[in-house]
Amino acid sequence: MKILIITDAWFPQVNGVVTTYSNIISELRKRNIEVEVLHPGKFYSLPLFFYNEIKAAINPWKVILKIKESDADYIHIGTEGPLGIVSRIYLSYKKIPFTSAVHTKFQEYLNLHIKVPLSITYALMRWFHKRSHNVLVNTKSHKKELEKRGFRNLKIWSRGIDLKMFKDTSIKINHKDYLLYVGRVSKEKNIEAFLSIETTHEKVVVGDGPYRQKLQKKFPRVKFVGCKTGPELAAWYRNASVFVFPSMMDTFGIVVIEALSCGVPVAAYPVTGPLDIIEDGITGSLDNDLKTAIDKALEIKRENCTKSTKKYTWRNVTEQFVSTLVLIKKANPAEDNVQFFS
Repeated sequence: MKILIITDAWFPQVNGVVTTYSNIISELRKRNIEVEVLHPGKFYSLPLFFYNEIKAAINPWKVILKIKESDADYIHIGTEGPLGIVSRIYLSYKKIPFTSAVHTKFQEYLNLHIKVPLSITYALMRWFHKRSHNVLVNTKSHKKELEKRGFRNLKIWSRGIDLKMFKDTSIKINHKDYLLYVGRVSKEKNIEAFLSIETTHEKVVVGDGPYRQKLQKKFPRVKFVGCKTGPELAAWYRNASVFVFPSMMDTFGIVVIEALSCGVPVAAYPVTGPLDIIEDGITGSLDNDLKTAIDKALEIKRENCTKSTKKYTWRNVTEQFVSTLVLIKKANPAEDNVQFFS
């Protein structure tokens, strides 16, 4: 059994897409399932002009040869970038079944960064996923949003965390009783809405990104500590009073369940992601006023938070992923002589 995953997001990027695929690939290989990943690092790639940390393949048509050479039993297109688009066109043309996934609200990102109208990007997204046998989405609320916009064949595909890692208490930090944000420091994460709030609590930002320097200058009293991983990241979670998730564009928010697993209540807006994870008044607070959400979250019992995350394992996520795959019926090799770009 061999699975081919095609993704425009891969290491050294640090985001939910890379985290998800790297973890399910690890789980699949534990089961002796062969996995091949086609990512920008295997092609000639350049940084996006509006997002320097993300590289895109500029010779994506070469993915066709790599698909043929892979001889995979199952194909999954993970992202809607250049590699994903060429793969989608080729597989549809050859009538080779595939699955795909909607990880982000990339349409909203483009609208925020370069003002591309949502009507255009959603139309392109519908076209991209139209031929997919199963389209994987993170949450029920996001599924409903996409269905209203005309998407079909949507399947829920949750997210997970390494619960053992967040129970590791081997590393200690001196800071305590602060409000915490963890994640990419970028404009679409709406971090400024959190940092602008008047409070007596110290604010800590864990993570890095293109917006960090600007925010550090604007909010000099906020402690920016950069990217953290493993037990050190767990320590920053554990010593926080409340985890603040100000994003209104995420489809899940792995950092939310990471915080909860460390016993930290979450304050967030009632939007896709938090709506599906947080039990309002039990594991956190959801409010259109973020300060109100923070004040209410401070009263939450921490033991409620830890208990709520036991279901979020990468094993469960991998089982969901495998259940949606569609077996390829091997085509006649002679058909490969057809020139796709003719």
